[in-house]
Amino acid sequence: MALLGKLLKNRRAGETGLAWHAPHLAGAETLAVTSPDFGHETTLPVVHANRKLGGEDASPALAWTAAPAGTAQLLLVVEDPDAPTPKPFNHGVFLIEPSVTSLARGALDGTSPAAGVRPLRSGKGVGYLGPAPIKSHGPHRYAFQLFALGEPIAADVESAKPAAVLAAAGSVLARGRIDGFYENP
Repeated sequence: MALLGKLLKNRRAGETGLAWHAPHLAGAETLAVTSPDFGHETTLPVVHANRKLGGEDASPALAWTAAPAGTAQLLLVVEDPDAPTPKPFNHGVFLIEPSVTSLARGALDGTSPAAGVRPLRSGKGVGYLGPAPIKSHGPHRYAFQLFALGEPIAADVESAKPAAVLAAAGSVLARGRIDGFYENP
């Protein structure tokens, strides 16, 4: 696998493919997103990595400023723009009640999520999928993107692919983001 990572070293989906850059997901206000588990643009601890890399697939604890008045739903999207794929790899999509302003470590679990969190499909399965970059591919960025929606997503999203959920989102009032890095040397 190390050879594959080296061969694909310069193949990356790219930052511009993130949900963050979708014109319909731009928001007028900003949500400050933080984590006690990692700082913005620092390394994610191994506990948050995929089990096959020795992690626990435990989503990091997150906190954010209160959503603006009129927020109907929060949409959290976790993506890896450094995946050697045409589009960023999706590590989780979640609908969150607007009154929620923080999540404990592991709250994005697909089988037992925290109160007020509805896990949807990721690139593989349901719920948070920890980092698992290809060995020797270099550091990967994991963007935790939070959007305050002015209206709930009306489409049936329980089994929808992440792209369909993102396409159904509209009327973004505010957004925030925190990024962490992980590497499989």
